[in-house]
Amino acid sequence: MIRLAANLSFLFPELDFLDRFDAAATCGFAGVEFLFPYEHATDAILSRLHRNDLTQVLFNLPPGNWNAGERGIAALPGREQEFRDGCARALDIAAALGTQHLHAMAGLIPAGVAAERLHDVYVANLAYAADLARPYGLTITIEPINRIDMPGYYLERTEPALRVIESVAAPNLRLQLDLYHRQRSEGELLLGIDRCRSVLAHVQIAGAPHRHEPEPSEIDFATVFAHLDATRYDGWIGCEYRPRGDTRAGLDWARRRGLLHLRETA
Repeated sequence: MIRLAANLSFLFPELDFLDRFDAAATCGFAGVEFLFPYEHATDAILSRLHRNDLTQVLFNLPPGNWNAGERGIAALPGREQEFRDGCARALDIAAALGTQHLHAMAGLIPAGVAAERLHDVYVANLAYAADLARPYGLTITIEPINRIDMPGYYLERTEPALRVIESVAAPNLRLQLDLYHRQRSEGELLLGIDRCRSVLAHVQIAGAPHRHEPEPSEIDFATVFAHLDATRYDGWIGCEYRPRGDTRAGLDWARRRGLLHLRETA
């Protein structure tokens, strides 16, 4: 069954962050995700989740200095203690919010660092994060991100991600498959779903090539959704796209498919 989660860092951009929870619920979403919770009081987020009966599906571990252009630190040598501190901080928030998944962004490839060194740091950090998250019942995810949108990102393709997961060999380290990024980097979405099905924790969607609503798009999402159902994928599908205009009007694609139904907030 297809279950959509609203990415509140992308959808409803005209609203203050906390008000986006109410808007998502009104539009029929039962789950939400966002990039980062760290600038907001955890109690305030929890209140919005509870009053709207929303599941908080996923957010990212601290990414380093995002405003300065950093995009994660999990693979960056010399940042190991910062990564560990960020894991502890994120897990406390995730436990309070009932979060299911934490995404560990790898980071941008630094100049002059050998690929083997980056790999070793990445694997060690992910093993640490997965071990720390296990008592919480939380999954750590990694996500290939295309280098058109994020030049220099360390983890770009599905197969290297699967090899990292195999190397770490932690049951709660799994794949976050953003089908927009897969389309931009590799294509062959159905093959990608099949290839990673055994470690697939979370799916995200957006239309390609411009990362707007899934329809219209060069991706045939009717076929993609049918394939996810056929493979018995039972996780959430995060709507991580930039609306062309009004978010609510742009959700017609989901309402036409019976995936969202308007409801009143509590």
